[in-house]
Amino acid sequence: MRIAYIATAALLAANLALVNPGAAGTGNGNGNGNGNVGAANGNANGNANGGGGNGNGNGNGNHGAFSGNVNGNVNSGIANGNGNGNGNWGLANGNANGNANTGVANGNANGNGPPDSNGNVGFGNGGTGNIGAFNGRGNSSGTSGNGNVGALNGNGNGGTFNGNGNIGSFNGNFNGRGNSSPTSGNFNGNGNWGALNGNGNGNNNQ
Repeated sequence: MRIAYIATAALLAANLALVNPGAAGTGNGNGNGNGNVGAANGNANGNANGGGGNGNGNGNGNHGAFSGNVNGNVNSGIANGNGNGNGNWGLANGNANGNANTGVANGNANGNGPPDSNGNVGFGNGGTGNIGAFNGRGNSSGTSGNGNVGALNGNGNGGTFNGNGNIGSFNGNFNGRGNSSPTSGNFNGNGNWGALNGNGNGNNNQ
């Protein structure tokens, strides 16, 4: 029964991706289905999204079987359907979350397992409190790159308190770099929703 359910849901999501490309958008469907171990994990995530910053960081880092599938699909609006179905252990966990949302910041961070030793859930995250994939990496301070949801947020920041609390994709990156004073290049790229926000701020100041 579980196999039939997952297969049917995955097929539905794949068909939706073909027949419903959604409204034009940016930063959708990134960082899904990575670092899974077992069978039938991390499938049919992040498809047929429009708008900005939707369907990112779903179905990553699951162990077992039939987990982290059919998340973050067919969303429109801003920052919807991110960070779902990550880091589960066992059978048939974290499926069918964060789908068909509209508006702003809906259907995020559902169906996830417990955080790892660094407080992150998913795959390839640095920092702490990040959910999804490839968030919070390569920051010079532990005060940067934390609490992001989705994919590719809060990376490569210098200074302090940069790239935190973003939802979506490609937010809060490469801030506070190349400054000659510790009082320069801080508190940049935080709290953005969507995609391609809060990047490249507060750099190369004397």
